[in-house]
Amino acid sequence: MFNYQEVLQQAQSLTPEEQIRLIKDLSSLIRQRVTMTPKPKRSILELRGLGKEILNDIDAQEYVNQERDSWNG
Repeated sequence: MFNYQEVLQQAQSLTPEEQIRLIKDLSSLIRQRVTMTPKPKRSILELRGLGKEILNDIDAQEYVNQERDSWNG
């Protein structure tokens, strides 16, 4: 098994055309691995209620007014 430095040295000895071919082949291998790894499905509904304790006891209109005032400096 080769380590990274050994592979890099070997790649540097290739012609520019061979290096480009190597890059294309490596890119293809990486894309295959990434697409084969299933991404966990997430739902926006998981955020429901997040941070609701921050706005307890605050009037919604008052909060909006304060935010708008803060934009104006």
